[in-house]
Amino acid sequence: MEINRENISAWLKQLQDSICSALEQADGKSKFEEDNWMREEGGGGRTRIIRNGNVIEKGGVLFSAVHGDAPPFLFKEQQHSTAQVIESKETPQFFATGISIVIHPVNPMVPIIHMNIRYFEMTGGIRWFGGGIDLTPHYINENDAKFFHTQLKNVCDKHNVSYYNKFKEWADDYFYITHRKETRGIGGIFFDRLNESTDMSFEKNFKFWQGVGETFAPTYVELINRNKNKTFTEKNKDWQLLRRGRYVEFNLVYDKGTKFGLETNGRVESILMSLPRYAGWEYNFVPEKNSEEEKTLSLLKKGITWA
Repeated sequence: MEINRENISAWLKQLQDSICSALEQADGKSKFEEDNWMREEGGGGRTRIIRNGNVIEKGGVLFSAVHGDAPPFLFKEQQHSTAQVIESKETPQFFATGISIVIHPVNPMVPIIHMNIRYFEMTGGIRWFGGGIDLTPHYINENDAKFFHTQLKNVCDKHNVSYYNKFKEWADDYFYITHRKETRGIGGIFFDRLNESTDMSFEKNFKFWQGVGETFAPTYVELINRNKNKTFTEKNKDWQLLRRGRYVEFNLVYDKGTKFGLETNGRVESILMSLPRYAGWEYNFVPEKNSEEEKTLSLLKKGITWA
């Protein structure tokens, strides 16, 4: 497969199809609704939303491929972050395609999951892969956390044994709610601007990037099946709303994807798909001593070895 924008976009659409199919089967009730949209400046996407299911309260699997004049902030950022210099006097052009996924489950014992994989190119030969996958349990189950991180370590090690530790640390730093001094969840991996390096060609990084995308469905479906039938109380649901509130805070204050989408005149409904249907905030909430809620808060830290 030649690595060009058309083939990358086609592969992402196939991945969207397979992930949606796996999630529908795991939910057992709801089906994805598809909403196709066009961006006035160039490109568009297909937003798929699932809601009110047996397992999934609200979730989305979004594909987009947009292009056009590079906004000034994007042009400056790319010049600053790469060794390539754009000499053309014409307005630089950009192309970006990717898949974004966020799933908010019904049962508080099933974790929230997020994945984004993206490809970017711009005038001047700039091109790179980015992405990440992270888990946000309402209640941290250490066996599930180890399973999740082991899956990610396996896909990293298959392509480059240095990637897991490096990208896990990057995820710990990225998925961090600074004003709360806590991580959003148990992290995962996060990477950006992968192109050429001393030990990894562009083609090898493409294969790694594909591997990250393909590990999503089997990993999350396993976590769903482990937890979807567990009993829960009203107290558990109240805690779930508070943890969702933290999720909202991160996505609206810190998330770069949200910022990129809004500043490139993306589709607002798709950009804010990541937000849950219901969330909550309680003034000065303090968990009970020795409770599962207190345990979870104690594990929302950087640098925990899970795999």
